[in-house]
Amino acid sequence: MFGKNKSKIEHPITPEELTKYNDKHIADSDIEHLHVKNDSIEIVKYRKRSNKLKITLGVCMVILLILFLVSMLVTQWGDLIISVDSPARKRGIVLSEDPEFKIQGVSLSAKQVENVTNITYSWLPIDLDTSENGAHNGDNYVAYTFYCKNIGQEVLNYDAVLEITGVAKSADEAVRVMVYKNGEPAIYGKGQYNDRNTAETDCTKFVDDSTVMTTRTEDFKVDDVDKYTIVIWIEGNDPECIDDIRNGHIRMRMLFSVEEEEEAVNPWWPW
Repeated sequence: MFGKNKSKIEHPITPEELTKYNDKHIADSDIEHLHVKNDSIEIVKYRKRSNKLKITLGVCMVILLILFLVSMLVTQWGDLIISVDSPARKRGIVLSEDPEFKIQGVSLSAKQVENVTNITYSWLPIDLDTSENGAHNGDNYVAYTFYCKNIGQEVLNYDAVLEITGVAKSADEAVRVMVYKNGEPAIYGKGQYNDRNTAETDCTKFVDDSTVMTTRTEDFKVDDVDKYTIVIWIEGNDPECIDDIRNGHIRMRMLFSVEEEEEAVNPWWPW
């Protein structure tokens, strides 16, 4: 007779094998935990980078919006701005379009002239300095009359600088600027294109590429008033008045300033 088949007896796990198995299980858990931790750190870093990127983009958008608004304001304010700097304001220099100074301030703006074409000096009216106050533009030229007054409590010396703040398509190459100061006119133009040191015909050369002219008034007493008229046009007889400057533009600012007061020195300091 054949006996019954005996079932296979599995080898029991030795203590050494059990220890190895437990050590491997613990190691696998540690590795798994480490991977999860590393993944979490990477996710946090990614979120931080993403937040920083969003903040940076937001700041850039705000800056672009501010620049756009400033550009719009400049366009709306006009091609010629008259202003007084902070020290001059504090010491009593004010501006007005009214010789009686019923309305006064520290900033004025001339109106724009659109769709201009070139003209020549002889076409301008002869009464530009006496006809009107404020903006009195004509066909193809800017004309602006205003007044400067000392309403402070001391005699002052002030400077006024007419500068170019923006230009497109080299419109400044053919521009002419006539400035009346208390009835006395002077005409300014950029130097000749092929010789910057030589003035254009019948005008005084700009001080430099960005400064049209400067003027200084000394002993400007309390309640004294200076009258200014500024006229701007494109001179058709200028050799640089060519098609290349068509649709160009030029912006200017006249800034009034005084020297800042020196602080009184105490001869006993620091004793």
